[in-house]
Amino acid sequence: MESSQAKVTLITVYDNYEHDPELKTGWGFSCLVKVGGKNILFDTGGESSTLLFNMQKLGIDPKTINTIVLSHIHGDHTGGLSGILEINSNLDVYLLKSFPGDFKNTVKSYKANVIEVSDPIKIYENVSTTGELGTWIGEQALLVKTDKDLVVITGCAHPGIVEILREAKKITNEEIYLVLGGFHLGGTGDSKLRDIIKSFRELGVKKAAPCHCSGDRTRELFKEEYGEDFIANGVGMVIEIGARAVKK
Repeated sequence: MESSQAKVTLITVYDNYEHDPELKTGWGFSCLVKVGGKNILFDTGGESSTLLFNMQKLGIDPKTINTIVLSHIHGDHTGGLSGILEINSNLDVYLLKSFPGDFKNTVKSYKANVIEVSDPIKIYENVSTTGELGTWIGEQALLVKTDKDLVVITGCAHPGIVEILREAKKITNEEIYLVLGGFHLGGTGDSKLRDIIKSFRELGVKKAAPCHCSGDRTRELFKEEYGEDFIANGVGMVIEIGARAVKK
């Protein structure tokens, strides 16, 4: 990744946590990443109608999406894909090599360009994925280099959120500015959560924006520890890094 970066905008377009009351919530996650003149949709939420409704309300035209990156195979992250491809299939879809053949063939039937991921791979300048992590449920996270250091976006963090962050630092040799997305910690006890938050601090993570499957208690404890550097992420949240400060 290069040292010069343009402004990065992150827009949560699908989530079960609410930020903008005019948008619809639903179980799942999707985040639009705008960087270097490209629009990257990371995950597609649980179903098309909510995703497309929220995008329309946010002024996001599906035809302007250049790339889709799918974190893992679960339906709450891939369910809205067909709705996007029906409108715009002239794009790249980065999915894990381990995805079922039927799923890949369905995506290819829309004439989209399918790119199978196993190892870390560069998508654009300053944008890459971790490659497939985990053994039980394969998953990839999105890595975006900004002028404030690295942003790590996770779908569900099935391989473990701390393990993903360690791998992100190993791959990029960058400090982590922001971690956003599902941390997969719902129902986790306080002691374990505090250990995870301690690991975030030890890894130098500056800001945390847990949502989706992270759990209410996780968000409470991250807010307690991170204070002003905690972002209560939810659908409709817009975070701008670079030309402007982070918006809450």
